[in-house]
Amino acid sequence: MYLTHLDCPRCGTEHAAEVLQNLCECGSPLLARYDLPAVAKAVTPERFPLRPADLWRYRELLPLADPRHVTTLGEGWTPLLRTPAYGAEIGITDLMVKDEGLIPTGSFKARGAAVGVSRARELGVERIAMPTNGNAGSAWATYAARAGMGATIVMPLDAPSICRRECVAAGADLRLVDGLISDAGRRVAELIAASNGSIFDAGTLREPYRLEGKKTMGYEIVEQLGWQAPDVIIYPTGGGVGLIGIHKALHELRELGWIGDKLPRLVAVQSTGCAPIVRAFAAGEDRAQPWVDAHTVAFGITVPTPLGDELILAALRESSGTAVAVDDAEILADLRDFAAREGLLLCPEGAACLTAARHLRAGGWIRAGERVVVLNTGAGLKYPDTVDVSGVPLMG
Repeated sequence: MYLTHLDCPRCGTEHAAEVLQNLCECGSPLLARYDLPAVAKAVTPERFPLRPADLWRYRELLPLADPRHVTTLGEGWTPLLRTPAYGAEIGITDLMVKDEGLIPTGSFKARGAAVGVSRARELGVERIAMPTNGNAGSAWATYAARAGMGATIVMPLDAPSICRRECVAAGADLRLVDGLISDAGRRVAELIAASNGSIFDAGTLREPYRLEGKKTMGYEIVEQLGWQAPDVIIYPTGGGVGLIGIHKALHELRELGWIGDKLPRLVAVQSTGCAPIVRAFAAGEDRAQPWVDAHTVAFGITVPTPLGDELILAALRESSGTAVAVDDAEILADLRDFAAREGLLLCPEGAACLTAARHLRAGGWIRAGERVVVLNTGAGLKYPDTVDVSGVPLMG
């Protein structure tokens, strides 16, 4: 294993990686660090195509010491699809979609769950608990079952019903709250405080290894492009772990010497009904203030107070990126337009990225000829209500 320690990006304190860790004492999430010079000596990019087509192909850059603890359902290596018809319509001729809807449990959350559960298993965890907007709960409940661990999942009543069913099917202890993910988070904190250490907090960025699974999206994009980085990566941002992870992956790849110095500009996409990161970015602030009355059809990005706000905003500014808020009506219109032109039904969070891409190209922020990658973070089939079929005629 090439994992050396955990690092606090806020106060700089180093933490031991061989013991269970949640947040730093200063309240910041922790980041896993590796001996990258040793990794560079151990493996080269030419080796990866010889390995299985899953995220564990990057095992030297993942935090498992013993492969016996790997908990997997074949996650990773999702397709990077060219979308010429829709791209031509909005003026982005080199537009691609990374389709995470084909991953186990139907969303990119399986990446974080696979690595997070595997590492928790290795460190002796027997039960995890977490708040969720839906898909993360589905994934962590599923992978916990695979690992023989217990899971307590707390989600809002308004979360997609399929996620509720996935958790129950996986044998999780599912609890529902009449509120937002922030309300679910408070319930989880109460459960953990009363557990006398028997439940591990696996909430978003409250442990360091979910991010390590999600960063593999960045590795895959670069490998699928022949070890070339795109010009722009557009990401739907709620808790922001995927965006932070992709940013971390790109820096690791550059330090390894596997890509050049020029990195993609990152774009965080939120809904106008819940846009704390967009507001903080526009104001030049380092922290985001809580968003009041959060609501959007893109339920997965309804996060009024993201714990990783500092890391998200830093990634955007370090990459010369930006943050964009888009309207729900446009999200649904672009979802349908894209499906009709490209034959792929996106989740609303992925469709929000298309809306952002369209606006950024129209405004000139995305320039002609640039290569743009959009993340579709989940299967559109998990959100059947995004397509209205009430007007379809009944034939006799």
